[in-house]
Amino acid sequence: MNVTFWRTQESAESHAKMAHSTGLVQAILFEAADRDNIGGSAYGGQRSICCTPDLAKLEGCKQGEVIRRPSSDDPDWPFVLETHFSGNHISVKLDNEEVRITKTGMYNLFFISCDPKLRGLKMSGKTVWRNPGGYLPGRMAPLMNFYVFMSLAYLLVMVIWSSQYIRFWRDIMPIQNWITLVIALGLFEMTLWYFEYLNFNSSGVRPIGITTWVVTVGAIRKTISRLLILSISMGYGVVRPTLGGLTSKVLLLGLTYFLASELLDYAENVGTINDISGKARLFLVLPDAFLDAFLILWIFTSLSRTLEKLQARRSSVKLDIYRKFTNALAVSVIASVAWIGYEVYFKATDPFSERWQSAWIITAFWDVLAFVLLLVICYLWAPSQSSQRYAYSGEAADDDDEEAQSLTKGTDGDVGMVKIDKDRSGGVSSAFSLEDEAEEDKRE
Repeated sequence: MNVTFWRTQESAESHAKMAHSTGLVQAILFEAADRDNIGGSAYGGQRSICCTPDLAKLEGCKQGEVIRRPSSDDPDWPFVLETHFSGNHISVKLDNEEVRITKTGMYNLFFISCDPKLRGLKMSGKTVWRNPGGYLPGRMAPLMNFYVFMSLAYLLVMVIWSSQYIRFWRDIMPIQNWITLVIALGLFEMTLWYFEYLNFNSSGVRPIGITTWVVTVGAIRKTISRLLILSISMGYGVVRPTLGGLTSKVLLLGLTYFLASELLDYAENVGTINDISGKARLFLVLPDAFLDAFLILWIFTSLSRTLEKLQARRSSVKLDIYRKFTNALAVSVIASVAWIGYEVYFKATDPFSERWQSAWIITAFWDVLAFVLLLVICYLWAPSQSSQRYAYSGEAADDDDEEAQSLTKGTDGDVGMVKIDKDRSGGVSSAFSLEDEAEEDKRE
């Protein structure tokens, strides 16, 4: 510990220059499970950390000091370290002492002064904590191995996807280029997170430059992933060659989401250990959550329109793919809502972080969910010899030209053609009243 305490000038001047002890400050180190051994209450009244005249009679504590009862496991704990102001000095430095902790648990360090004359006391400095395996906090340490696993998983997907991509490069659809980019960003992000944690674990600090890079890559990956799902839901490359007039709105939404995600992740990780205050976190989480909810509503509205188009065009192959995609999205949304509920319950029922050993799962779940959804998209839109059968094929003249092409492949018998009149109504009205999307449908 390297900590200095500063009292007010008024408090310092109230003591003689040659006085020996003119103010006591105590550092209390204790395990969360032993929190009831700190403080007490007189006659069942309000609990007090400092020893009062009544508590001195009941507890046998020393008035003006912190009440401490020995732990049942170790009488030397909670650990107390004291320092005293001398004379009329305005500051005092806490002795640099190394404390060895032999029991696994969540530990708290409080700096307390029970002297009313030290009101307005300030402190500066730092404390250094180190686990047997390194400087990573216990709740973060499992994530380092998790990021190794995720990096290998993304690498495996990248190898398989790249081999198919190179093999069928002549039949690649535009949407498959974006899937390739998301896989690459996911691999890059997981690898960066691992090295950032590795550096933190070995040095005990989180360099702003490295962490900012990781956070920015993560925000880019999340943004592009969401825009990819939105574009697929709109039928990009399948029922429409471009997003047309919606392109600017999609890009604007993507830019807004990137900024919200970047600010939240930056505040939680850069230079800190994910310990920003509840109010500050809520201020940053709300825009991110609102944009996610808006995206989900827009995605399912667009999916509904795309499914209607495919049904009208009798595109059975594309319709089957989009139904599977819709089911996967629905499952992921339900899983997300359920996990948010569990996360709220987890934090509400563990105010002292005693379940810290499983806290890493809260963070890991979202990376696993994003990876699984990416696997589904890779499976449904994997590069193959028949990729172009799923692509937009100039349906302006006749809606079922694409279906006719798919039916004639591998069939020796007669093929019946049914002409479907194009629906010019613009589809079912959206909860967002996206007239631009309806107009784009008409232009197709």
